[in-house]
Order: sequence, then structure tokens, then C-alpha cells
Amino acid sequence: MNNTTPRLPPGGRRARPARARRNGHPGAQFDGYLAPDRPHAGAFDEMFAPDGTVRTPYRALYESISGLDASDLSARSTAIDRAMVDQGITFSLSGQERPFPLDLVPRVITTAEWTKIERGVAQRVRALEAFLADIHGDRQILRDGVLPRRLITSCEHFHREAFGINPPNGVRIHVSGVDLVRDEEGTFRVLEDNLRNPSGVSYVMENRRTMARVFPDLFVQHRVRPVGDYASHLLRALRAAAAPNVADPMVVVLTPGVANSAYFEHSLLARLMGVELVEGRDMFCRDNVVYLRTTEGERPVDVIYRRIDDEFLDPVHFRPDSVLGVAGILNAARAGNVVIANAVGNGVGDDKLVYTYVPEMVKYYLNEKPLLPNVDTYRCWLPDEFDYVMDHLDELVIKPVEGSGGYGIVFGPEASASELATIRRKVKAHRRGWIAQPVVQLSTVPSKVDDRLAPRHVDLRPFAVNDGKEIFVLPGGLTRVALPEGSLVVNSSQGGGSKDTWVLAARTSTAERELEQPALGASAVDGLTAEQGPELTSSQQQQQQQQ
Repeated sequence: MNNTTPRLPPGGRRARPARARRNGHPGAQFDGYLAPDRPHAGAFDEMFAPDGTVRTPYRALYESISGLDASDLSARSTAIDRAMVDQGITFSLSGQERPFPLDLVPRVITTAEWTKIERGVAQRVRALEAFLADIHGDRQILRDGVLPRRLITSCEHFHREAFGINPPNGVRIHVSGVDLVRDEEGTFRVLEDNLRNPSGVSYVMENRRTMARVFPDLFVQHRVRPVGDYASHLLRALRAAAAPNVADPMVVVLTPGVANSAYFEHSLLARLMGVELVEGRDMFCRDNVVYLRTTEGERPVDVIYRRIDDEFLDPVHFRPDSVLGVAGILNAARAGNVVIANAVGNGVGDDKLVYTYVPEMVKYYLNEKPLLPNVDTYRCWLPDEFDYVMDHLDELVIKPVEGSGGYGIVFGPEASASELATIRRKVKAHRRGWIAQPVVQLSTVPSKVDDRLAPRHVDLRPFAVNDGKEIFVLPGGLTRVALPEGSLVVNSSQGGGSKDTWVLAARTSTAERELEQPALGASAVDGLTAEQGPELTSSQQQQQQQQ
């Protein structure tokens, strides 16, 4: 590699036809990438500086990609899609089953950037743990007036049934996914917290395994931190959550069944951890103890990693028509005979309105300054902020507090007059149910579009695992990418895809790096071979969509 800093061609140059590019100049795939008339031209691009120079973490990646022509890109993209289908990683869009889009250009995060993200996510989890313990106990934060009481009592996911349930090791957020975006200045900000059943970590592991097969040469040039040990951290946290008098805890993964959109992830995690994947009908509760029916008889269950929403978990306390959960499981948890991970009632902590008060929680519980700022947010239930939102509706993004999957979001600048009038009526009718935010031009990363590479907006969901002693943040997380041009909605249900996320290890680090062994394309790169077990049957290969 020479010492000349790589640079894009002049920003106004448009993309060339594929035939010309095959024999054109190096980097022809990026022609027109920084064109001034591109949508959201003010967004922070993670590969290129505004003057077209390649940012240092991406230089080796840029030079590798620049050596590929259009046919190479197409062949490798096809190989990625084929690998995703072979592994059963598909999703349904408009009634059609298709491979979950994995873009062939990875996202790169430096050691320094990741250190800040890691510390910020861990800090946030600690504050939210303290908040959930307080809300389901003494509620001191409400008595001190830091948070208004009606904020909590009006939350749809505040369950009084969870009051007084104290986990043995104090952990309620065993697994969390904190969604981050990078603003126009390059600052990482928290978009929302996911503390109930955050999904997507299976994509992180499978994306890495697929990229290692298709682009083994790229990993040779980078010190990429591995992601394949996530299941071991999760299992350790779940075992640590059991009652202290249990020497060898029995852990199970509770799934709604094969029809669930995230079943692939449920089965993958159970297999990697070496624990039973069960449905509600496989268990029962007697004398406040949960038992699993097995061919060898009844076995007491100590920890349940549930992937079922609170409302369907226990028909005794919640929906009586639910057949997905276990009757009496909440009583068993209250008696200390079983641990439910994540804890019942966590939804009050990831309510989008409660999210706006997390900086206050950090200061109140930890006496620290938040390391990761929130996206600026207007609370429509407060009179002054409501008035501002009504006056600037066409400039803001309006979000339902209980929304997910990108549904219900209204982008003011793109909305028609009738759409604005409709959302105005909805917000006025239920102020507690809406928040508003400025339009954040999410950072962009090169993504394959037809026969070229173009900027597409991304977010990041790091996954954190809390075992009661330390909070492990998986190095990388899930990068979701908005594939339609100009779109800021990254959810797969809205046409989004994902990228492999590379966290670079420091050169002086002794941490294990991805593809350290010579078998670059083998599945062993993620530590999955020994734990993989039998292949999934076709009925098990269900699609997974993001929350």
C-alpha cells in the first residue's frame, strides 16, 4: 500500500455504465458517490470525508473493493444471497419469501469509537437496571420528583403484576439492544432502547459467517474482533441469574413456536448454548415451581430465556386466552423458584416517552454525565413542547410511542397536507402517545445498488449482556441499512437490510481477532462448528424481522 491517501473522483461525476467500468479506472464503482444532488447530501459518510478522501479505517477496504469490477461485485452479492437462503435466513415482504438483504460492503468502527459506544451502552444499561428495580420497588425516583408519576402509570407496559419480584442477582435486563444513529456531525446518539425481547443478534453472527465465506481476503487485511462467542456470554448470564442455592441451573429458551418471525434466532441461540428450546405447552407450574416435560420425566426449570411478550406469558395474570406461555409462571418467579429473562415489566424502560428521561436517570442513579446523548426529542404531552410540534409539524419526524418496525412514523418534510392534518388530529387526541424529533440525516455507508456503490443510511444496534457483575457489549452489533434511495427507515419490514459490522482491534491488543486461523472460509471462524449441531429442518428455517 502506498502512502497516498485514496480519494474519490470529482464529486459531480455520474456513474458509468457497467461495461465501461469493467475496464475503467480503479474505484469506478464509486463514480458519482458524493454527487451534490444526492438525497440528504449533508449526512455524515463513514467511508469518505466531504472532500472525497477515504477515511483512515476504510482505506484497506476501499482499495480492495476498488480492484473489483461490476461482474465481481454482482457475483459476490449473488453468493451472499445464496448463502443466506441456504442458512434459512429469509423474511417475508409483500407476501413473498426472499433472502434477508446482506450488503457486501461491511461497516467499519474504530477501536476508539467502539470504546466510547461500549462504555455508553454499559452506562445506560446500569441506569435502566436501577430504574426498573426502583419502579418495581420503592419508587424513590418518583417521590423525589425526578420523573412524573403519571409518566409511569400511563405506560402501556407498566405491569403492576411485576411489583415486588426481585431477581436473585438483581438483573432484570439480561439482554438489551440499544439503537444508535450517527448524526450529521458524526456523533453517535441513542435513538431508542430495547429491553424486552431485542432481536437481531442471529443476523450479527450469521452475517459474519457469510462474509467470511464470500470475502475471506478482506479479513486478512483487517484486525476484526470476533462475534461468535455471544452465546457463551448469554449462557453465563442466564446461569448466573439462577437462585444461589442451585448448583447446576437448568436453562431453557421459550419460543412462541415455528410460526414466529424470529424463530430462526430462538433455535440458533438454544443450539449454540446447548439448552432446550421449548414452547409453553412443554412446561407446567405446580406449587410455584416450573417443570419441563421430558422423556425422562419432569425436570424443574431454573431460568427461562423467554421470547414471548409479557401479555402472553402467563394466562393467570395477563391474557387468559394465551396458549403461548405457562400458567402460574409469574407466581413461581415471585416465590424465587424460577427466573424470567428478560424480566416482566421491562417495557416501561423502553417506552419511547420514558426514553427521553434516561439522561436524568443516569444523573440520578449513577451521578454521572451521559456518555451517549439522546436524539433531541419533543414530548407531546408537555404543553410547551406540544405547541412547538404543532407549529413545526412539517419539519419534524412524528413517532408513536408504542410503535415498532417503522410503522406509524410520519416524516413531516415528505408528508402531504392531508397526512399532516391526519397526524395533527391523532396527536391532539392522545398526546401521551406521540413524540417528535428533528430529521436526523443518518450516516451513510457505501452499499451495492445495481452495478455500483451508492450511499445508504444506516443505524446500529449493539447487544449487551448483563451477568450481574459485568456488562458485555458484543463488538459490532447489527447495522441495519435503508436500501431505498433517500430512505431513513432501516427496518426490514420497510425494505431495509443489514451489513456486517467490523470493530477493529487495536494493533497492541491481545484480543482474539476474526479469522486468526488459516481456514478462512470455514464455519469455524465464528466458533460455531463444535456447537452447531444438526442442520435446521425446512420447517424450522423461519424468517426473522427486526422489532
